[in-house]
Amino acid sequence: MINKGSYLKELTSTMMMSPSVATGTEISGTSPPSVFIGQWNYPRVFAGPMVTPSHGDTTIMDMPEAWIPENRTQEEIIGYRLSLVRGTRRVDVTDIRSRYIETLQDVALSGASVESEAGFSHAPQGLSFSEEHTPHGPSAPLERFDITAGRWQRDLEKVYYDTDLPARDAILGLHGKNVPFSSIQKAFSTGTMGIERNRKLVPTRWSITACDTTIADNLLGWVKKCSVIDTVRVHEFSSLNNHYAVILLPTPWQYEWTEAFLHVLGNEEYVFSDYERHSRKNGYSPLGGCYYSCKMAVLERLAKEQRQAGVIVLREALKGYVPLGVFNVRENVRSAMSSMGNEFEDIGGALNYLATRFTLPLQRFADEGKLLKESLRGGQKTLSAFGGCS
Repeated sequence: MINKGSYLKELTSTMMMSPSVATGTEISGTSPPSVFIGQWNYPRVFAGPMVTPSHGDTTIMDMPEAWIPENRTQEEIIGYRLSLVRGTRRVDVTDIRSRYIETLQDVALSGASVESEAGFSHAPQGLSFSEEHTPHGPSAPLERFDITAGRWQRDLEKVYYDTDLPARDAILGLHGKNVPFSSIQKAFSTGTMGIERNRKLVPTRWSITACDTTIADNLLGWVKKCSVIDTVRVHEFSSLNNHYAVILLPTPWQYEWTEAFLHVLGNEEYVFSDYERHSRKNGYSPLGGCYYSCKMAVLERLAKEQRQAGVIVLREALKGYVPLGVFNVRENVRSAMSSMGNEFEDIGGALNYLATRFTLPLQRFADEGKLLKESLRGGQKTLSAFGGCS
């Protein structure tokens, strides 16, 4: 059986999109506050800005929190991302006092688009798609990078100058002030928070999961102290060729993430699942960063409601789906949890309803999902008992 990592690698290798922005060895424009830190060859990594020849306010190009609430289409999002050119330079993650890294920090902390000029060793080439991070256009080694520094985002600036504040407390404090997740992640990635002697660059992919996990673990501590909901609830949302259903159960905290990929490449039907019980999960999920992004998004809402629940999340990615990064999961699940939702007397009623909402028979989700299977067994039900299931 193919694992998710292998499947996504095959999927991203086939991505044939409209061409990314064409550029020569020089770029001058107004770029969003965007940086990318690679993970290959850690601790000697490739780090650099994401620049564009566009002018004006370009912040939307790197503000994933806005894309789904503003109903941006998949084509618009891909257009934003392929307009960004990645500059690269090999750096040591601990060398955060170099002029180059301080310039990257200026970009990451900026509260607005940044006037920038970049010179490359050759014309940038290629493009990158991933389930873990947002796509970007061509890349090339930087020979020169200059910016006109703007004003830093005030909350990020305070964290930068507080060199006695642990990174965990900085992340939680910024989240509590409703600073966008992407802004927190970029600031963390560029080594601008934490105890001064511990500060270093963190690869973009790692920093996303680190921020999701830090926030989720803190929220979970509060949620476990709350009373359990008294009925089964289902919250749904669809966008960008995905459908999500969050099933909340009247049980203490437990969590399962199950995702299906249907006919994205051809006739394939793959289902992947992972879960945790009431205690802390051991090890990193084989499903990657989306497991933690989804968990954080659900816990945000439960904490706001001051309620506890068991959580089973089903995701179906359909033909036309393109990997756009874990923001896709985080923001879709946030939107689902913000919906009114439907209440049911038991999980049987919830699955009866959901059988009409998914393309894949729900039995396939149950075959892979341990907690869903156990919930059905506890209710002495089988999926064949529900209309529309097979």
